[in-house]
Amino acid sequence: MNDFFNWLLETVHSVDPVLRVVIAAVAMLFETSILLGLIVPGDTVVLVAATGVNGAVEFVSLAVGVIVGSLTGETIGFWLGHYFGPRIRRSRVGKRIGESNWVRAETYLRRRGGIAVALSRFLPVLHSLVPVVVGSSSMRYRSFIAWTAPACAVWAVIYISLGTLAAGSYRRLEGQLHFAGYIFLGIIVVALAIIFLIRKLLERSQAAHMEHPADHD
Repeated sequence: MNDFFNWLLETVHSVDPVLRVVIAAVAMLFETSILLGLIVPGDTVVLVAATGVNGAVEFVSLAVGVIVGSLTGETIGFWLGHYFGPRIRRSRVGKRIGESNWVRAETYLRRRGGIAVALSRFLPVLHSLVPVVVGSSSMRYRSFIAWTAPACAVWAVIYISLGTLAAGSYRRLEGQLHFAGYIFLGIIVVALAIIFLIRKLLERSQAAHMEHPADHD
């Protein structure tokens, strides 16, 4: 187990820090842009990139890259929604997402406004649909960015801290414990489980704001 994680961490660490930032930023651009967030595992890329962080400068640089990539992707989603929203919704991909999810996103935005924009960053499916839906709404781009930027920053810090903490803990223990790899894996699994539960609780707490009146007919 230790041999595998040594290889993984050494491989990530061998990648130029600037290139790691670029890869993570591009992954987040795809993850947060038009509907690609449903298939591109941006969070996994960020976690892996974070295991190579060495020092505060690299941490901040990666965080900035992830935030910029996220905001760029969401900006693309917003403007595509602004100009092509109905067409995207009627497209093959839009139909595969399901009309019910589009309605949930619209209802949530109408009822909660900017709060929906911020919280949707942490909600499955909605984090990809909301930028498009916002672009089709009356909300201005300036307001959209003002709400989503802090959410993207919080998301970036959480995931980068997780990857950095796990890798740092492993490196400190690797020479002392032959099962250090299991500790590394355990930290990741437990942290992801906590994030999953928080997302589920958040989704449940917001569910009433996403229900369309027709759902009760």
